[in-house]
Amino acid sequence: MGEGDRRNAGGGASAVLRETRLWLRTPYRHQASALHAGCDCLGLVRGVYRALHGAEPEPVPPYRPDWAETGGRELLLEAFHRWLIPTGTPEPGDILVFRMAPGAVAKHCAIQSGLDRMIHAYWGRACVESVLGRWWRERLVAAFRFPPLVS
Repeated sequence: MGEGDRRNAGGGASAVLRETRLWLRTPYRHQASALHAGCDCLGLVRGVYRALHGAEPEPVPPYRPDWAETGGRELLLEAFHRWLIPTGTPEPGDILVFRMAPGAVAKHCAIQSGLDRMIHAYWGRACVESVLGRWWRERLVAAFRFPPLVS
């Protein structure tokens, strides 16, 4: 099924979760966003966005693995606020954003896959489904929803 076919294959959270699950086991590759070939956490969100909505809303500039430690700006949150819908109570299908340390810039994202589960690309591993446990919940700083699907 091509991206155009997946875009029209249902709506809302169920479409997001169907697409996100296709990315499971995609190898971790910094800055990549190619289904089964490689992705990082942002690449996963970008790939799901493209499959559901077509072209990405803006180009992503090159970034180093330590981009958040050197810049100080909330680039990930700023971009998500431009193109996604903030939500106060995350639900399956929503994008979760994390700070890996107190006071640090938010730099990791995932897609919630169940009440206590999330799918994310994990450094040194692959795109995996993990428990959204206490450790992650304590680092959660924002949640966003993909825009509504257009038929």
